[in-house]
Amino acid sequence: MNKISGRPRSLKAAQFRYCPGCGHSILHRLVAESIDTLNIRGRTIGIAPVGCAVFAYDYFDFDMIETAHGRPPAVATGIKRMQPDRIVFSYQGDGDLAAIGTAEIIHAASRGENISVFFVNNATYGMTGGQMAPTTITGQKTTTTPQGRLPATQGYPLRIAELLTAVEGSAYIERVSLDSYPGICSAKKAIEKSLRYQIEGRGFSLVELLSPCPTDWGMSPLESLQWMRSELLRYFPVGVFKDIIGGRSS
Repeated sequence: MNKISGRPRSLKAAQFRYCPGCGHSILHRLVAESIDTLNIRGRTIGIAPVGCAVFAYDYFDFDMIETAHGRPPAVATGIKRMQPDRIVFSYQGDGDLAAIGTAEIIHAASRGENISVFFVNNATYGMTGGQMAPTTITGQKTTTTPQGRLPATQGYPLRIAELLTAVEGSAYIERVSLDSYPGICSAKKAIEKSLRYQIEGRGFSLVELLSPCPTDWGMSPLESLQWMRSELLRYFPVGVFKDIIGGRSS
């Protein structure tokens, strides 16, 4: 770690250009710190798709690969099978993983691929203008649901952590939230655990991270955190949903 700035070795000395209050910058640091803690930077490969996650290669100081929208689990599968000694993770948003990439993530989990997935859920399409995502909660207003999401016409939100818990090949599934200091600490532990399970060959793991998006939610950074606690966390409760080592599955 850089003793002067406190910057993790796995982060480049580059200024983040995410919107004020966005959770991506926090998550980038947590991933970098976890990789440094586990001393795996030299053999880590990250995969990011279209969306706000596309900027990851500008910030992570290890090998990064950009893929087509929704396809990181497929690319991660190929890399891990060809180079099983590498630590491979995908970094995906909800518009990517839970929409066009739904089949990819379910089948990667079903096969028990030994990869780590960091799933950023901000309940909206962040990069393209704040449209409704598969995770947009009931009643939430977006640019494509100005009156609020209605189950009768737009269906219900997808709960990815719960969905993948039921997939037999998954080994570790947890949902955390970046709305507070305790939540951020829990997120760091979950990310590190996911990577450690991969090192130990435990199989497929996914950490879902609830993340603020003040710009597309039309809120201030503070208001976005308050909305997460009062609304988003009610629909997406945090916790460990599956852990083949810890013996917990719900």
